[in-house]
Amino acid sequence: MSEQNLQSPPEGDEAPFVDDGRTDKAADFLRDVLYAMGMRCQVHIEDPGDNDHPSDICLQIEGPDAGRAIGKRGQTLGALQYIVHRFINRAGLPKRHVLVDAEGYTARREDSLAAMAQRLGQQAIADNKIITFEPMSPRDRRVVHLALVKFPGVTTQSQGEGADRRVQIIPVRR
Repeated sequence: MSEQNLQSPPEGDEAPFVDDGRTDKAADFLRDVLYAMGMRCQVHIEDPGDNDHPSDICLQIEGPDAGRAIGKRGQTLGALQYIVHRFINRAGLPKRHVLVDAEGYTARREDSLAAMAQRLGQQAIADNKIITFEPMSPRDRRVVHLALVKFPGVTTQSQGEGADRRVQIIPVRR
């Protein structure tokens, strides 16, 4: 055994993630919910992405009714993610983040929001006016903020409370 393996991990490093069986339970639960909703879909477990934590539970919905599972602006998908999250994260267990997607909707939505944010950032600069988005989910607001964090000439800010919270693109005065 090498000397490196005998040493304790450096400060700040986490112990490697050990699967606790909740990923399979989450997938089975989501399958049951979709079946109860009358949707013809399959649920696949995916490995967490590069930007995700190793303990994240990533579930992908595919099939003829996957579009119905997305819903208007991803609302049904968000609700499914919420109930799976509540089912998996019982009291006394370490919290695990749940990500539910359907046929790549989340990535397409994030790309679309980021592109729109940059177009509106240019418009805010050109018109020298604050642009305010419609109310958004916390995840969508985060996408807009990150899309404009290094965008020269504008800053972003969230305004409002709860479900009425929205992002403002504010041109920077020179």
